[in-house]
Amino acid sequence: MRSLLEFLVVALAVTLTPGPGTATVLRVAARDGRRAAMSAVVGNSGGVLMWGALSALGVSSLILASQIAYDTLRVVGAGVLVVLGLRSLLHRRHATAPGTEPDTGPAREPARAAGWRSGLVTSASNPKLAVFFVALFPQFVRPGAPVLPYALAMAAVIVALDIAWFSLLAFAVERAQHVLKPKVQAALERFTGAVMVGLGIRLATESR
Repeated sequence: MRSLLEFLVVALAVTLTPGPGTATVLRVAARDGRRAAMSAVVGNSGGVLMWGALSALGVSSLILASQIAYDTLRVVGAGVLVVLGLRSLLHRRHATAPGTEPDTGPAREPARAAGWRSGLVTSASNPKLAVFFVALFPQFVRPGAPVLPYALAMAAVIVALDIAWFSLLAFAVERAQHVLKPKVQAALERFTGAVMVGLGIRLATESR
């Protein structure tokens, strides 16, 4: 790498910038709890590593070079965000007795699986990740260096920062749920759902 420090600064800025991944983690945390949110983080990380590998192999460049391929991925990604957002907007919370813990037991497994799928699909269908990796990675790879190991290493750094930041967000939402009233929790879920719908509409309507 030409400058490890410069890359870390850029990676940190990318991690802290709100986007579909942030909205997904907050949505899952507000709806299904911290454990499901961590599953969403794992799924999101898988998508990030996928785009890192594809950028090293040149697939991302091919997608960006093709208007049809890029627009298809953009529409699919927008549809995913809108569907997930609408699910949060239309979701009805079931009241739980005081002192009970709704986030434990075998019943949590489907929620964790759903969280993982949400994270993976959101990142895998995000065309901006393709743009990001194709634009970023070449700036930090020496000419003649093996691209795939470098790309995967940089993607792994971004994943590590994502996990740390998203884990903090999920923990904050969980702590807030112990203090906030159910109506406020439902409002938080609807807000994150509305944000995802807005991101989806913006992605679908923006120019290349």
